[in-house]
Parts: sequence; structure tokens; C-alpha cells
Amino acid sequence: MEIKEPEITRKDVLILDDDDFCKENVCIVTGCGTGIGRAVSIAAAVNGLTVAGLDINDTEGEKTVKIARALGGNDFTFIKTDLTDDDQVRAAVEKAAGLGQIRYLANIAGIQHIDAVENFPMESYDLMQKLMLRAPFFLSQLVIPHMKQAGAGAIANMASVHAHICTKNKPVYNITKFGLRALSQSISAEGEGRIRSFTISSGFVKTPLALNQVAAQAEQRGITPEQVVTDVMMGASRVKEMMSPVEVANLFVFGFSRFSKYLVGGDLLFDGGMVLTY
Repeated sequence: MEIKEPEITRKDVLILDDDDFCKENVCIVTGCGTGIGRAVSIAAAVNGLTVAGLDINDTEGEKTVKIARALGGNDFTFIKTDLTDDDQVRAAVEKAAGLGQIRYLANIAGIQHIDAVENFPMESYDLMQKLMLRAPFFLSQLVIPHMKQAGAGAIANMASVHAHICTKNKPVYNITKFGLRALSQSISAEGEGRIRSFTISSGFVKTPLALNQVAAQAEQRGITPEQVVTDVMMGASRVKEMMSPVEVANLFVFGFSRFSKYLVGGDLLFDGGMVLTY
């Protein structure tokens, strides 16, 4: 069974009429080189924002820039950044601030390691915590003063159904995703309605992160790769198809927009019915 990450076309992107979606306003997106990060970067650019895309992979990051510009999103700067290096993160935010007024932050970058708690390598634990929880916190800390200066801002954190339920052999992924919900609520509690934060919780998405874990899941569970997709990934979903990255990106666009002023600390659960239907 082969599931490929779909290409993004302009007609796939949710384009909203929002006066704040303009080239004067900057949207920082982490993990812009692949998957959901790439799709969010493209969608933000197509909606007229100036995008500062952060990723450690400069080849894929520059590829995202080319795709975005081909679809009409011309204001896009790629900034090679190791999100586990504080100096690089500070430098990236400073560069983004030089592009315009920072108004939006999308924390998306993530990795996966499949193992039980008793076998989980602590070096993998530390890396996942740094990349997927500490970096979003630090980036939020750095951009909030810019948003206060602008009078408003929104910080979106990519969560998952694993911010609602825990499945076996993903303990650190589960921990970081629950943590991102707490981070969003904490930012919103302090933001006085002007600085909003929210999470997006999707089911499985056609990204390299999801597709590359099929083999490991099959080995850990003692089942075939096909059974991982049909029984584990999509087994509890009422929609028997994985989401595309741009479908998730459109949720970020909506969450950032003027149509979401009441999305303060909340979570957009788009999971095909995995969590709340039985």
C-alpha cells in the first residue's frame, strides 16, 4: 500500500477576505520544508501574508518558497533554523521582524519515535521535547512582544488527536501534544483577547511524518503495514481517508483570520470522528 503526499494547487487553498492578511504582516511558520508546515507556509503566502519559513532543511525549505511563489504567494523568505538552538531561533525572529510586523506564528515542526515507555531512548525524548514543546514556547516568548506592539496577534500550535487520546508506543509524542494545548491556553489566558492562541488537532495526515512511521508501527504491533493504515490509523475514524496537508493548512488560515476572534485557547478538532464518536 502506497499513500503519497498530494501536490498543492491554488484551488485547494482557503482564501479569506481579511484586511490583516497583507504583506505588511508577517507569519512565522516552523517546519516549512515538508508536510503540514509546507502547506501552511504556502496557504499563508497565497492569502497575502509575508511568510518567514523556518526549517533545518534548506533544500526543502527553498522548494517550498518556489511552490508558494508559483501559486501567487510572492512574499516568502526561507530562514534556515535549528529550532533546538536558541541563538538560531533568536536570529530567525529578528530576521522575520525585519520583514514587517510579526502578527502570526504557526508552530508545526515535529518528529516521531515509536517505542514503549520502558524502551524509549532518552536522547529521543530530549530531542522531541526541545523541538516540539520548548521551541514553540521559546518562539512564543520572542514574538509576543512584537504582537503586543502591533496590538494583536495569534499563535497556532499543531496538536493532534494525540492531544486528546494516547495510543501506545507514542508516549513522548502524546506528552508534547497535550503540552501544546496547555501552552495555547496559557498564552490565551495572558493575552487579554488581543493575543490569541489555539491548537489544531487532526487525525492522520498524508505527510512524511505519518507515512514514514507505518513500518515501525507494524513491527511494534506485530501486524502488516496495510493493517497499520486500515486498522490503527483509520480504524476509529468515520472518514476512511487520511487528510491532506492543505486541508490542515486551511484550518490555520481560518484560525488566524478575523472570523476566529472567539477562538481563544480553543482547539479545532478535525479528526474524522476518531475521538468523539463510538
